[in-house]
Amino acid sequence: MFKKLFGKGNEASKDIKIYAPMTGEYVKVEDIPDPVFAQKMMGDGFGVKPTEGKVVSPIDGVVDNVFPTKHAIGLKADNGLEVLVHIGLDTVQLNGEGFETLVESGDRVSVGDDLVTFDLDYINQNAKSIISPVIMTNFAEQVDTHEIHEEPALTKGQTLVVDVTVK
Repeated sequence: MFKKLFGKGNEASKDIKIYAPMTGEYVKVEDIPDPVFAQKMMGDGFGVKPTEGKVVSPIDGVVDNVFPTKHAIGLKADNGLEVLVHIGLDTVQLNGEGFETLVESGDRVSVGDDLVTFDLDYINQNAKSIISPVIMTNFAEQVDTHEIHEEPALTKGQTLVVDVTVK
């Protein structure tokens, strides 16, 4: 009764699907050539070896953080799950060169909405790796169960990669 009175009846679903934010090749999180990501120090997830320079939203939610160097975007689902899309490795050192952000913090996004474009060749030549981690950064605090679908070929905004149930 109180839920109806105080508008708490529209709680966010505990289940969420994370789709591929980039078109390319699936990479297991353990195979990302950076120990911070491979050892899951930032959370669990997966990587993408992109074949084109476009990033779309992997979830429905809000843009939580657009890094000033444009190399990463933090998203937050309505149920509290936080997802980081990090383009390439050691790309913070590029100081935004080769990246164009298409959203701002606070923007509401849906799966498949454009977030960032980037120069794939430039990143490939100037960064440690083009492999791009997609990490649930509040994994330990928020995730109850998850299942990663290891699809070898990913299509941005279309290939389902992770089913998650939050606590």
